[in-house]
Amino acid sequence: MKSQGNDATGEAAPVHILTLSCEDRPGIVAAVTAELAANGANIAESSQFWDRQTNRFFMRIAFISPPGSTKDSLERALKSSVDRFGMKTALVDQGRRPKIIVMVSKFDHALLHLLYQIRVGWLNAEVAAVVSNHEDARRFAELEGIAYHHWPTTRENKAEQEQKLLDLVQRTGAELVILARYMQVFSKGLSDRLFGRAINIHHSFLPSFKGAKPYHQAFDRGVKLIGATAHYVTSDLDEGPIIDQETERVTHAMSAEDFVAVGRDIESRVLARAVKLHLEARVMLNGHKTVVF
Repeated sequence: MKSQGNDATGEAAPVHILTLSCEDRPGIVAAVTAELAANGANIAESSQFWDRQTNRFFMRIAFISPPGSTKDSLERALKSSVDRFGMKTALVDQGRRPKIIVMVSKFDHALLHLLYQIRVGWLNAEVAAVVSNHEDARRFAELEGIAYHHWPTTRENKAEQEQKLLDLVQRTGAELVILARYMQVFSKGLSDRLFGRAINIHHSFLPSFKGAKPYHQAFDRGVKLIGATAHYVTSDLDEGPIIDQETERVTHAMSAEDFVAVGRDIESRVLARAVKLHLEARVMLNGHKTVVF
């Protein structure tokens, strides 16, 4: 959605997005929307979901904020409802341009697709840095004027390189780390530190064919559908909460290399969609699953 609306004078007004989750009970929607209305906000979009199994309620509201309002003033206005229902909330200013870090190894198709979607404006983001354990993608980053960090990773220096990544996240203010076919496994410590802020693209339709060379595994099993999965990174390899997936039909006449070629296109699309969903605050964690609005 657009990052700005127009107020009564025709001037640009900020758009904020509120996401909330709590135990479900009557009155949640009424309380939140009443507080927003009382403070002059105009709701532009609203989605909600009740998980019957866990009795958790999830909601996303995009609203045009009144002139002069700030994130702090809006949070103060909502505090009584937040405390009353024990809500977990996040409030995002859609006018900002979030910073991201993209990590890549030798396969650069997903990185190039992200850069293109940012260039044409479909993704509202700024790439603060590209990080790689190889030099292959340096020329693409430098063409875009993006800082490139070549950090070869071995068993001996893994902890040091992961700390450098955390330092880079802190220094740049990056909100999201994207593993665009970055073929190194994060440690448990790093995965835990970045939980909910790191997205991986796995070149398979999970939960099938985890780990290395999934297209070749799929080819050996004679599958008729292959796919890709974008998920949040966790310490359990390829087990993180799934954000988006896509499949495409294949046949017995195709080679393993054909599977890989089809997969490259799917991976690029799925990762870009997942990044967009996350940056627009449309993804909410629900245990091992996600709610996607």
